[in-house]
Amino acid sequence: MTQPSVSRDANALAPFVGAVARGPGRGRHLTREEAAQALRLILDGTAAPEAAGALLMVMRYRGEDAAEIAGFADALASGEDWRRAAPDLDWPSYAAGRTRGLPWFLLAAKLVAGAGHRVALHGWNAHRHEIRDALPGLGIPVAETGDALGRALDSASIAYVPLEAWSPHGYRLIRLREVFGLRSCINTVLRVANPFGARAQVEGVFHPPYRGLQADAGALMGQENLLILKGAGGEFERNPSKEIELFGLLGGAEVDLTAQALRDETRRLADPGGRPEDLRRLWIGESDDAFATALVTGTAALALLALGAAPGLARAEALAEALWQARDRAALPGKDAA
Repeated sequence: MTQPSVSRDANALAPFVGAVARGPGRGRHLTREEAAQALRLILDGTAAPEAAGALLMVMRYRGEDAAEIAGFADALASGEDWRRAAPDLDWPSYAAGRTRGLPWFLLAAKLVAGAGHRVALHGWNAHRHEIRDALPGLGIPVAETGDALGRALDSASIAYVPLEAWSPHGYRLIRLREVFGLRSCINTVLRVANPFGARAQVEGVFHPPYRGLQADAGALMGQENLLILKGAGGEFERNPSKEIELFGLLGGAEVDLTAQALRDETRRLADPGGRPEDLRRLWIGESDDAFATALVTGTAALALLALGAAPGLARAEALAEALWQARDRAALPGKDAA
């Protein structure tokens, strides 16, 4: 079927590009309202692609601003059908790099869901397939509509939503990396978007300065429970051999926490020999990997802290350990699903 033609306006983004690109000492960041307006012009096809690319790349060069990120997130907001699913925890997964290993954080999310918290994972990953490949073997359903997400959370307390399902526009924008050869602020926007309206969020970053940026954007968007860490490849995943600084908000108050290392052992998380079935083996007890177990329970503890499931980090860590010991090892599909 022939698609209706879109009326493009070559100058639609000129005021916004001019604002951010005017030169040293003269340019400025966009306001939240301006950023939302600019992205809507891009999304509805009014803005010329060249102008959209210019705006996104100049914003990257200047450095991202919390109000701009919040405004872009406003423009990408999902529909009410997605928000009716009512998750407790928003868990974005948009790591773009090649420097990470298996997605052990999926087991952490599953552990939190096993305690009755409704966990909505969502994402897209440019260079890695292990995340989506691992979902069937872990019994984590994929939801491609808001109704399907609600049903999955009702039955399993966890689901994964592909970016292309909840935001086709966001999917198109994040793939501009293949054109530019560089990431844009859209990666950050998708991390902070909280598209299903969860009451708590966890977010990973690859570059440490983004922790403060994402925390500030979350505060502007009215989020009161948000934990951000520098994780493997940019995922929300706690390296158990490292001291981890935590940023964000708990109960609306700024977070100033340091999570101590859980193990003396040092190991690279980017293990090229890892396979998705290794996640399953750890869950059912066929594998006895103390480092991976500490990674899972340590990551789960931070998610539980964000949810307010325990008063303080030490109690959250103890709770995560108890949940791991009591996990339902049989609550996985057959091996052929992995």
